[in-house]
This record gives sequence, structure tokens and C-alpha cells, in this order.
Amino acid sequence: MSTFYRSFIAAGFGGQGILSLGQIVAYAAMKEGRFVTWIPSYGPEMRGGTANCSVIVSETEIASPVVSRPDVLVIMNQPSLEKFESCLKPGGLLLYNSDLVRCDNPRSDVKVLAVAANGLAASLGNDKVANVIVLGALSAHTDLVGEAACRVTISDLFGKKKAALVELNLQAFDKGRGLS
Repeated sequence: MSTFYRSFIAAGFGGQGILSLGQIVAYAAMKEGRFVTWIPSYGPEMRGGTANCSVIVSETEIASPVVSRPDVLVIMNQPSLEKFESCLKPGGLLLYNSDLVRCDNPRSDVKVLAVAANGLAASLGNDKVANVIVLGALSAHTDLVGEAACRVTISDLFGKKKAALVELNLQAFDKGRGLS
């Protein structure tokens, strides 16, 4: 009997909510009673520079927080695709922001999901929710973290300081979950 162990890397430009995406997944997984690690990495420029994070979700304690071969790869910009695509495990999921990333020759040994995250966010009136649209797609297309835990986490995180953004982020999450 195997235990649940999933890893993912999210990467893009600083300011795209990459680190927040990873945090929401980590907090939601903790709400589900799982062990998690979350490791951020960003360039010195912060907004506009490169940013990525790695998250591990497991039913058992995690020996090392290092993710070298993720099960899931979330790519929000072109340089990140070029940097990280080769490390995705065969059979894994490549989820990318098709508004900013051209993935003309995706690997044939992985599942690929294109999400027009920026366009969908703009349709909701706020480009800053592109990461939450991706979170919705991630929760719908993987077993990394469940829908209910994500909803509670979004409400908890945005409700503390930004109550007005809770509804917008839940709408973004639903839009992402509705993608096929």
C-alpha cells in the first residue's frame, strides 16, 4: 500500500502570485491533515524578476523539502517553461498560462493543460487573480489538494485583511475549476 506523496513547482515572474499560490496549496493541504513543505525562491528584483516555489504534500513526514522531479509543474511565463519543463516527472501534469507561454512542442510523456489565466482574470476585472484561477484548475485536475480545503484557505487568507477580495478570489477559483 503506497502512501500519498505529491510535489509541485510553480514558476513565473515576481508579482504573478507564484509564492502565494504555493502557500495556499500548503495551507489547504495542512487543513486536510497532511504534512507539507513550501520553499520559495525569487530573484533580487522581486516584482518582475523570476520567482518559483516548490511544495510537497504527503500523508507521512517529509524527509527533505527539495523537489527535483515534480509531479505537477505550473508555469506562468516563458523563461520558466524553458527552465523547468525538463524536470517534470513522466506522467506528470504541465499546467501553463497560455496567455504568456507558448508551448509549441510539449513533452509527449506528460499531460498538458493550457489555462488562459490572464484573460480569465481580466474577465473578472482583476489581473491579480490569475494565480487563483490556476489554483482552481490545479485542484480540479490533480489530487494535490481538495476543493473544500482551498475554499476555506482562500476565505481565511483574504478574509483577515482583504475581506472584499474573498468573493473575487472564490469566483476566480471556480473559473479555474470549470476548465476542462
